Amino acid sequence: MRGGDIATASLSEGLIEVDIVGSIEAGIAAASWSPDDSLVVLATADEKLILMTSTFDVVSETTLHPSDFGEDAPINVGWGSKQTQFHGSLGKAAAQAPKPTLVGASPDDDTLPRISWRGDGAYFVVSSLSPVPADPENPLRHRTLRVYSHAGILQNTSEPTPGFEHTLSWRPLGNWIVGTQRYGFEGGGIGREGRHDLVMFERNGLRRGEFGIEKMLWNGQVSKDSEMALKWGYRVREVGWSSDSNILSIWIERDEGDVVQLWTTGNYHWYLKHEIAAPPDHHGKAGRFTAVVWHPEDALKLILTTQSRVVQRTYVWETFASRCKPSNDSGSVAVLDGASILLTPFRPQNVPPPMSAYQLALSSSSSSSGSSKTSHTVPIHVSFSPRKDVLTVLQESGYLEVIDLHTRLGPGRGKVMDHAHLWAGAVAVNDSSTAYRQVIQWAQECDASDIIRLAALGSDTNDFISVLTLAGSEVNERYDVGLPERNGRLLYTDQSLSWQGPDGQIYDYDISEKTFLPSAKLPDFCSDAECVNVHPEGRTSGALQDQSVLYVGLSQGNKLSVANSQTSQTLASNVNSFFIASDFLIFTTTAHVAQFAPLEALKSLLESPDPNSPIPEWETRRVERGSRIVTAVPTTMSLVLQMPRGNLETIYPRPLVMKIVKQDFNQKQYAKAFSACRRHRVDLNVFLEYNREAFMADLTLFIDQVDDVDNINLFLTSIGQGSLPSEVVAHVCDGIRLELEKRDLKKYISSILTAHVMKRPPDHESALSLLLRLRDTEPQLVEDAVKYIIFLVDADKLFDTALGMYDFSLVLMVAQNAQKDPREYLPFLRELRALDKYYQHFRIDDHLKRYEKALKDLSQAGPERFDEAMSYVEKHQLYDAALTIWRDTDHYKTVLSIYGDWLFERREFRDAAFVFRHAGKPAKAMIAYEKSLDWRELFEIALDEKVSEEDLNATAYRVAEDLSSKKRYADAAHVLLDYAKDIREAVISLVQGNHFSEARRIIALHSLPTLLEEVIYPAALESRVQIAEDLGEMKEQLRKQVQRLRELRVKKAEEPDAFYGVEDTDLHNVDVMTDISMAPTAFTRYTQAPSSVSRTSKRSSRSKRKMERKIGSGRKGTVDEEEYLLKSVTKLVGRFNTTQAEAISLLPHLFQFSEEHREEGLALQQELMEFEEELKQAVEDIWKKKSAEAEGAEPFEDGWAARMQEYEKQRQIDPLDKVARPDLMKRDWNPKLSIIGNKSK
Repeated sequence: MRGGDIATASLSEGLIEVDIVGSIEAGIAAASWSPDDSLVVLATADEKLILMTSTFDVVSETTLHPSDFGEDAPINVGWGSKQTQFHGSLGKAAAQAPKPTLVGASPDDDTLPRISWRGDGAYFVVSSLSPVPADPENPLRHRTLRVYSHAGILQNTSEPTPGFEHTLSWRPLGNWIVGTQRYGFEGGGIGREGRHDLVMFERNGLRRGEFGIEKMLWNGQVSKDSEMALKWGYRVREVGWSSDSNILSIWIERDEGDVVQLWTTGNYHWYLKHEIAAPPDHHGKAGRFTAVVWHPEDALKLILTTQSRVVQRTYVWETFASRCKPSNDSGSVAVLDGASILLTPFRPQNVPPPMSAYQLALSSSSSSSGSSKTSHTVPIHVSFSPRKDVLTVLQESGYLEVIDLHTRLGPGRGKVMDHAHLWAGAVAVNDSSTAYRQVIQWAQECDASDIIRLAALGSDTNDFISVLTLAGSEVNERYDVGLPERNGRLLYTDQSLSWQGPDGQIYDYDISEKTFLPSAKLPDFCSDAECVNVHPEGRTSGALQDQSVLYVGLSQGNKLSVANSQTSQTLASNVNSFFIASDFLIFTTTAHVAQFAPLEALKSLLESPDPNSPIPEWETRRVERGSRIVTAVPTTMSLVLQMPRGNLETIYPRPLVMKIVKQDFNQKQYAKAFSACRRHRVDLNVFLEYNREAFMADLTLFIDQVDDVDNINLFLTSIGQGSLPSEVVAHVCDGIRLELEKRDLKKYISSILTAHVMKRPPDHESALSLLLRLRDTEPQLVEDAVKYIIFLVDADKLFDTALGMYDFSLVLMVAQNAQKDPREYLPFLRELRALDKYYQHFRIDDHLKRYEKALKDLSQAGPERFDEAMSYVEKHQLYDAALTIWRDTDHYKTVLSIYGDWLFERREFRDAAFVFRHAGKPAKAMIAYEKSLDWRELFEIALDEKVSEEDLNATAYRVAEDLSSKKRYADAAHVLLDYAKDIREAVISLVQGNHFSEARRIIALHSLPTLLEEVIYPAALESRVQIAEDLGEMKEQLRKQVQRLRELRVKKAEEPDAFYGVEDTDLHNVDVMTDISMAPTAFTRYTQAPSSVSRTSKRSSRSKRKMERKIGSGRKGTVDEEEYLLKSVTKLVGRFNTTQAEAISLLPHLFQFSEEHREEGLALQQELMEFEEELKQAVEDIWKKKSAEAEGAEPFEDGWAARMQEYEKQRQIDPLDKVARPDLMKRDWNPKLSIIGNKSK
């Protein structure tokens, strides 16, 4: 308290109790808490400075006027006096400027000290008036700033500042300490009388800058009869900063009442944004504020108090931008700056702030309206018409001005705007003290062009809207509409009027009933909200019943939401600005990205039946850090962004450009679309990608509009180098070429050549053929065209194309214009000129690697070139072309023979034999058939060619041996029997293949029973022994693998962690690891064991394939061992099926031979049946799934760890699901027949 008492008060509910914790006898002149409330600074009436903790323990105590500078005192480094130092852009005038001889305080100074903390609490500044000087020649007192650390140690002292006043506030960011300074009096600053500046100091006490504040406050006359005895009619009481350092408040006391001004800065310019006048008291006297305080956490909330009320105001940042639709979209933006509105239409020009294209000065509302209300010269809100550039300006008192700006939309000289006042007056019917805060211009589709509808939002008990309808300069209608709550906002809209309540509920205005009805709800209250009509896709207008309404809002928490009448959706939570234009919702984020969401996509998102459907990915563009949207101009396809430092940047995003390009395309304005694509570097392939059929149908119209040769060439080049399919490119190039040839071949020669070379594949030959046609009639044109085509195509390729046309004059023309070295091509051309026509063509085509055409030329060069042609065929493997060329000629069989030799070398014996037969080479055909083991065709030719008996027998024995080596025993027997006439060898071959029935038939047919004893009986016993050995191997393998499978399944059931490899994560923290073997983990079960030394390296493709083969090798202890065993059992079943078939084929013969054979047969039959039963049971056990595990398993213990462990186990796929169960072959032999065979014997 000013009397010196230090008191604390409890703010809990109930009676407030005040406790005096201490007292300062001299009294307290000023006090201030640190931002974190840990320290408090007191300036006492006896000029002492005391720093205490939150528990009022003294940290330091010092005098208020120390004589020293502080710890950061400047050091003289010998640079001379200030007058001799460099002063930058101020020049010598700054050094030679007169200095005030007397430094005093302002007459408005209240003589009290002031204390202000920096935002981080590290420093605080004290402003104090110096003691009364003892020197009678300088009796003036002056103010000095002193900066202290949080420990109470003096750091810096400011220079003496004449006219410096008591106001003080340290910007929370810490860069400026602000106060006010007066000029034009004794002891004040040198300047005109009445000059009043807000000055800024740095922490070191040096002055940083200033700006004038008197232009809105002083009329130039000194007040003599002031109620408050103020020399200039006003004085600055206090200054303060918002918690985010963006807004500076200046509390001003005036004769006609207090006012608080709100200032902001951008691009080194200070803007007066708003004025708050103190309401008059209940006696009608001028209103006075008792306190003006910014909220410490809510940066845009200002709290003001009077003797009878507390006023709390919350502000929002809003960009006043025109939302006119094309073609009236001027892109106008208004900036409030005191009594002036700075206007810039961004469609014709971009003027960076603080400059503007046009400045609109406003008049005082009291003088214009004759109202008795307090005068406001700074408007509280402005709004543009949605139809044209008509600006409505709203004063807080409810005074309106409607101004037609007459904005020039196109480029040109002269003023960009020429405003005219349409109407001015009070919005309310009766004079009242209601405060208005927002105005909206809206329109209905049926309104005439001169109809202007206005809606002003004010507050009383609840919000209400004053509706005003103007027809020209006349008021047609005026009435008020009540609202259900207060502290809402009007929404920007095209054809309706909407209001948003403080809970985000949106109400639409029913003009027939003159009431607001609920229509939608946003998730949060959005200070920046807009209503937009979404037209059906492909249409820019339509009846209201064909449109959908979307509500878009941005909350103070940076959440961007969209809603319709049924639902709402949050699109992003890091948005700092948005704008709706060109059927896109454009918004920027704190991630420095601009996103472009189509309104149609937002409509579909809200209509989606799945409320949890993810937000789709829209087209984005990177922007500069901290960028915010100012406006978007659909006609110019531009988006204007403002950077944090205040400067502007205009970009042309692809979605906006493509919107206009598609619109021009649909309207068949191809020249405009082409110009837009070229200006904004859009790939011209969009003409075909968007609507290929329509473009091809309007190809003639396209050429009519895009008539310039360079533009046509650019279009063809873009098409040829794009990503369109080859057939499409060829079709477009041919279509344009044919149209140009009809119009003027000479004018469009370069475009026609471009169409030829841009086809896929390029048609260079047709382009050069065109030049040949014009060479004699238009030599100069052809020379220029050759230079142009060389520019488009690689000169070497063009040279080869000309050479391939066999026209040496054209070759020389291309070579000369391509500036090729004559020593490179002239000797070659001379050599070619000396050759015959077809051989010359052959040499050219061979040089160009056109081998098939070269072979054709060589075939026409004469029969003497046939051997050379055959060598050329063999060199380049042109057998198919050779067969085609020499078909129906005498050399055809020679070509066939060469082709057969090539096939024989490639070991394609069967094809080679076929070719040799057609070539009339039976000997070579027989060799090829023998190599391919086609013994029937071989012996057919041998018999036809009357081969000798001796050669036939030798051939038969060779072929039979080769067939036997391939296990083709039946074929070998046929060869031996039919062509070698060797029955014994034939029977031996049959029994080797287990064909006992056929062997016995052959023996019976040829009446050779001795072969039974000599061949059949021993062979049958050998087969039986071999089958028994196979069964023994299979039985041993089956038992081992079944046993291993049982072990694995027991381990899986008893130790699932060990089986699935759930490793101990603590092992990863072991610092020392050895090379000895260790238990497998989840990692080592799939790969090698980890070690302290990294063994990873780049594997070759060969080693990777080898590793892939190892994965399924079934190594013991790996996770795929069980799957490997199942596959092995499956293969075992297949092997048994084959062995069983052989045994069943052998058993009847064993039972029909000797007693020994019958005993062996019975033993074999018994072994087969036993192993079959064992194998069947093993398969049944292995592939039997335990249904009890799934049905009767106990539920797992609830908990996150248990669920995650169960998930890891279920992640392992059961190998039984990977390997199908094998089937045993059905036995065709009846075991009872063995008894019959035994009795029959």
